[in-house]
Amino acid sequence: MKAKALLALIAALGLAATDRVEAADSVVAPGAKLEKLAGGFEFTEGPTCDAGGNIYFTDQPNNRIMKWSVDGKLSTFMQPAGRANGMDFDAKGNLIACADEHDQLWSIAPDKQVTVLIKDYQGKLLCGPNDVWCHPDGGLYITDPFYKRPWWDHSERPQDGEHVYFLSADRKQLTRVTHDLKQPNGITGTPDGKWLFVADIGAGKTYRYTIQPDGTLADKKLFCPMGSDGMTIDAEGNLYLTGKGVTVFDPTGKQFDHIDVPEPWTANLSFGGKDRQTLFITASKSFYSIRLRVKGANPAK
Repeated sequence: MKAKALLALIAALGLAATDRVEAADSVVAPGAKLEKLAGGFEFTEGPTCDAGGNIYFTDQPNNRIMKWSVDGKLSTFMQPAGRANGMDFDAKGNLIACADEHDQLWSIAPDKQVTVLIKDYQGKLLCGPNDVWCHPDGGLYITDPFYKRPWWDHSERPQDGEHVYFLSADRKQLTRVTHDLKQPNGITGTPDGKWLFVADIGAGKTYRYTIQPDGTLADKKLFCPMGSDGMTIDAEGNLYLTGKGVTVFDPTGKQFDHIDVPEPWTANLSFGGKDRQTLFITASKSFYSIRLRVKGANPAK
């Protein structure tokens, strides 16, 4: 794609116009190297960034949420933690967590008080809320794949399929917004709230949708022929997918970069730090970071 057309697409995404470079360049800052920050976990997931740049992530098998502060200190934020998986901060500073111990969605206040936002859909448990993205207007999108957990009493999928759901900003209406995905997993959107990206990890594809005013989705388009566990987006509109390391796609869906991570599986990632220019990566039993030349697009993801 020509530079002019690429800039037009980036503008349509509602992303920052400053500090852009050609997509052929690496997203990694010159001289930066992947750094292992901590290890010894059972399985790390769900990183997200608060307003101060601190990163929260989960160690799901050990039922805890960890905090990596901007001054490089690791601590346990909450344990037990509802078997939290994917997470995102909302605009009010609440930590939204996919708490799949009982297939719920939680809102965890700064004082650690828990509010259950979703406990079922049409009277039945969800399959297992996995990842969440907070829309700028306060609505929430969650993916709901089925992965049998050892802490569940049931072994059959509670719903008739694995879908994406939208919870309205007033928290009163839960709507199923996809009906044809095999196993949706990673999810994120653009900071202007216009586009939603969903990885169908079961089909090995990632799709882009137009977000309608009522929160429903339209104009499903294949973004790239790769699925993902977690994902994030940067200020240039590049999409970061996980699995074997981190694979980076430009706004047109073309792969142009890859970050190797020396672990069996890379689950999720988030921009963080005071300037949102460090990428934090949860990978198997470890937690990593790498300095990038570009900032994250969303305030807390």
